[in-house]
Amino acid sequence: MEDKIAVFRGKQIRKTIHKDEWWFSITDVVAVLTDSADMKQYIKKMRQRDPELNSYWGTNCTPLELTAPDGKMRETNCANTEGIFRIVQSIPSLKAEPFKRWLAKVGYERIQEIEDPALATKRTRALYKAKGYSDDWVEKRMRGIAIREELTDEWDKRGVKEQNEYAILTAEISKAAFGLTPSQYKKLKGLNRENLRDHFNDLELIFPRLGEAATTKITRIKNKIEALEQSIPILPTHEVPKTAKKDLVSDAQTEQIFNELAKKWKDETVNLSSIQKITSHLAYLQIIGLGPVAIRLILNELKRAPDFWFCALRALTRTNPVPPEMLGDLNAMTKVWLDWGQTHGYP
Repeated sequence: MEDKIAVFRGKQIRKTIHKDEWWFSITDVVAVLTDSADMKQYIKKMRQRDPELNSYWGTNCTPLELTAPDGKMRETNCANTEGIFRIVQSIPSLKAEPFKRWLAKVGYERIQEIEDPALATKRTRALYKAKGYSDDWVEKRMRGIAIREELTDEWDKRGVKEQNEYAILTAEISKAAFGLTPSQYKKLKGLNRENLRDHFNDLELIFPRLGEAATTKITRIKNKIEALEQSIPILPTHEVPKTAKKDLVSDAQTEQIFNELAKKWKDETVNLSSIQKITSHLAYLQIIGLGPVAIRLILNELKRAPDFWFCALRALTRTNPVPPEMLGDLNAMTKVWLDWGQTHGYP
């Protein structure tokens, strides 16, 4: 969720993206228009004066997490542009009309950004330059934002939805880059509500960018492996081979065929990055076609060096001993399969 500060005539109004549009803090809006010392009481009396507004309050107002004055994320009653317009109608204020025009402009800018995301990037770049950042720093920051968006898109595909889940994953990347979580780093820099990365120097901008780019690549590899693994059916446990004694009698001719196919597969896929293309190569499929006799030969290959033999093993054994958290870790997956081989009689 994107949490930002808007400014109306020098006063801050917190806003956040919800359902692809801006939602504004009702308390902040009322404060800007009334200068009241007690926002809760003012809003309570306003609802009492306007029964129609009060009857739709639960529909128009949604609690969303915004950054509180103490720097923590807290649920705050928010409304979208239409809801805020309705609330403004109940506030007798000379500031109401200028505020309506300002609100309409902010809402229109968001619509433009949805239709053309490049506009949002352009406005962000212009804002940083207006704040005095160098062109080189701005370019690094914008590249970092783009990489971050790619990563969160991948996380979203893997079912990461909640704000706290994003925070946990981000903290892990930050600890790997700096040895500190974002909150610890903000404390070290003496920041409160400010955006941490807006206070990074050129070097600091590079490390999270590298970490997030690497994480995106690893996540995509895991997605591909999982898709390939899921495409091969698993038979019931009682149908998994308990021993491989009959496979030990693999004749020299079969082994020679395997070695020729394995060499052809490796030679012709060495420059490929797509796991799907690597494991759908004709020689790879021909090895699977050799049947269970190929299991021992593949495990021997894995003893020599980790490689993408896992789909073939799953197809041949009709099982998958690799736990989900190890997907993408070539060395860990290799060890699991070699242990499986020992357990099932493959020396």
